[in-house]
Amino acid sequence: MAAGHRVARLLLEWYARGHRDLPWRRTSDPYRIWVSEIMLQQTRAQAAIPYYERFLVRFPTLEALAAARENDVLALWAGLGYYSRARNLWRAARVVAAAGEFPRQYDAIRALPGIGDYTAAAIASIAFGLPHAVLDGNVLRVVARVENDAADIASARTRERFRAVAQGWLDSREPGHFNQALMELGATVCLPRNPMCLLCPLAACCQGREAGTAAQLPVKLRRTVTVELERTLLVIRRRGKLLLRQNGPDARRLAGFWDLPTPQELPAARVGERLGEFPHTITHHRYTIVVHAATVRRVGKEYGWFDAAQFGEIPLCTTARKALKLTE
Repeated sequence: MAAGHRVARLLLEWYARGHRDLPWRRTSDPYRIWVSEIMLQQTRAQAAIPYYERFLVRFPTLEALAAARENDVLALWAGLGYYSRARNLWRAARVVAAAGEFPRQYDAIRALPGIGDYTAAAIASIAFGLPHAVLDGNVLRVVARVENDAADIASARTRERFRAVAQGWLDSREPGHFNQALMELGATVCLPRNPMCLLCPLAACCQGREAGTAAQLPVKLRRTVTVELERTLLVIRRRGKLLLRQNGPDARRLAGFWDLPTPQELPAARVGERLGEFPHTITHHRYTIVVHAATVRRVGKEYGWFDAAQFGEIPLCTTARKALKLTE
């Protein structure tokens, strides 16, 4: 195993010389750090920044978020995807507001809705200086390469072992900076493809680089098969307003969101001109969304007519936003 104190020293020196200026790195407020970490689950930093900034303008404090309506939170989250994150953030805010303060211990943070091991470690270390190492995809990649370890990272046993390695590297005096440095390395230098080994602060102690195996690591043996699907959405307008359908509870993660109807949901619709198509991916499902203009006479109570000015006030599905761009 690479010497932990050496890894920590090299990482912290590299991070101190310069790193990305991300807005959540300018605060020690646990609420703002928490919001950023939830948004960064499954989302690249640059894509998350505008959502983060708009979210905090609307909900500048945890109390403001706790007092909000769920639909208002979802409306601001629309387009960011993985909407269970927003629902859990809102639920957890209500729990924390009722308790009177943000929890300061790892186990208490971990117990909040929507917070797993990684997010709890990130908040605990960055906001409160607690010595808990993070483990996400970037960190798994760095550990596999530095240790030249070809074990399957889809295995729970491997992940726990890699977590122990990262914990052994952790500088307990600066755990927040260390975790951010480790994540920054994986995001900007130790890349999945074409790692920039010549720029890496850990090059001298990277066993994968020495063995010439870095580009092949980490190893993930269990591959999910991509499912190709096709879906049709209908753009129906009347007197300058657009017809949208609100998803019921059976839609699970998209419950409460508004979307364009499909021919199956609105069999009485008369389907007209084809307006175009676009790709849309959800985990291992890859959709081709085909968009048609249509007309309809009557609709049920789950439908509503909206003008463009209202789109920012409702939780509008990403598929609807993409489809409407075809009509601009």
